[in-house]
Amino acid sequence: MLQYSSIDQVFHALADPTRRAIVERLSTGPASVSELAAPFSVSLSAIGQHLNVLEASGLVHTKKAGRVRSVELSSDAFSAVEQWFTSHRQRWERRLDRLGTLLGEPDDDDNDHRTRRKK
Repeated sequence: MLQYSSIDQVFHALADPTRRAIVERLSTGPASVSELAAPFSVSLSAIGQHLNVLEASGLVHTKKAGRVRSVELSSDAFSAVEQWFTSHRQRWERRLDRLGTLLGEPDDDDNDHRTRRKK
């Protein structure tokens, strides 16, 4: 069973464009907080708050080596969200398949009727 509270945290974390940009940057590899802050016109403190939200959701983890705090992606949260998307996609595909079967393809007679009507 999926933990919806953790998935909610991931969606909340990814709802912010700055945090999505940070995740996108981290997809190329680990980075220091300073490197992550460079493209943004916000303080290091603000980036730290964004990182706290990302870390609380499980999307990233940080480690400190001396004075440098480095950040990298964590795959666990992404796996849970991917599982959630997969289960919902399968459910909707089944529903749409049933709807397609219910509606069926139009008969050739129906197409002839429409064609005659247009003339």
